[in-house]
Amino acid sequence: MTNLDGTSWNEGREEIQDAARQLARERYAPKAELWDRERTRFPVEERRYLGSLGLLGITHDAAYGGSGRPVIDALVVVEELAKECRPAAFQVFETNTGPAQVVNQLGTEEQRKRFLPPIISGETTMAVAISEPDAGSAATDMTTRAKLAGGRYTVNGTKRWISNGSEADSYLVYARISDAPGAKGIGAVIVEADRPGVSFGSPERLMGFRGIPSADVIFDDVEVPEENLLVGAGGFRQLFTAFSIERLGNATMSLAIGQAALDRSLRYAQDRSQFGKPLIEFQNIQLTLADMMMQVEGARQLLLRAAHHAGTGLPVPLEVSLAKCTANEMAKRVSDLAMQLHGGNGYTEEYGIERLHRDAHGWAVAGGTPTMQRIRIVSEMLGRSFNQRG
Repeated sequence: MTNLDGTSWNEGREEIQDAARQLARERYAPKAELWDRERTRFPVEERRYLGSLGLLGITHDAAYGGSGRPVIDALVVVEELAKECRPAAFQVFETNTGPAQVVNQLGTEEQRKRFLPPIISGETTMAVAISEPDAGSAATDMTTRAKLAGGRYTVNGTKRWISNGSEADSYLVYARISDAPGAKGIGAVIVEADRPGVSFGSPERLMGFRGIPSADVIFDDVEVPEENLLVGAGGFRQLFTAFSIERLGNATMSLAIGQAALDRSLRYAQDRSQFGKPLIEFQNIQLTLADMMMQVEGARQLLLRAAHHAGTGLPVPLEVSLAKCTANEMAKRVSDLAMQLHGGNGYTEEYGIERLHRDAHGWAVAGGTPTMQRIRIVSEMLGRSFNQRG
């Protein structure tokens, strides 16, 4: 794949990856354990710093302050940061593969000019709001409404499990735009957090994902201008096709967790001795490490395929579901094997393995569970949908 000037998309990727690896190890690795233990929100000044490095705009056009690179370039940065500090990686994930990318792909030129530059610079953030108290995997059961009258949309409803909830400056809210049943009535509208009627629930105390705030977002007669409509009623499939880019980012977070667990286990097995010899000399340890590497590399190849085919556009949904489901389950298994390989040390905070394992479960739940991805895989294979309501 080449740029318009004939240069390769691969040009500069290794340098980007090396710089991200150095940033992760030198700036964020020393802080990650403390931030996790104290549930510290990722500092705003650090987000701005990532913006100043250009890492929040890798996949966005130069017209908005970005680099116009393919999504795979953002994913290599996400992986390197996530090996050491998931909250830092989340900033790059959210801007390059999250709701800002949906605005980039589906929004109007006016919306791109209004929302993207401050997001890319790190001055503001945008979160996606899909799930509700009674609409998680069954997203089409959502009841949040955005009703048009007099050139303004009035938004009412409650969104749950919102990553960066209460922290983001704006929300990409999936809502019922019309009275059409099911997916036919669903679209999306952008709601700024400082509008009257926007409030937040208590911060969630999650098993993992520490440093990434999560809270209910409540809309009570919130008015936004008609120009904030991103996708009208009937655009649910379009929205979820764009959302598949976020699932690429999600899969990369899981890949990073698996790779980090493998890397730490390889070091530990060579440094730690039992019964008078290094652990690496025991056949059972060798078999465990081989299994871990096979699982990590299997997930990596599925992710690379999906990212390569996406380029600077939208990925193939089937390839994304395969990559996400495989990476999510790999991260849980490999981090668990790492914990077993480390023995009692793996159960302590000191070695960072339990933190990897906690976060692995979080990324498997976020963005569509492995169970729902399996259903998506069969639907995409057969080119049909299935009614899960019985």
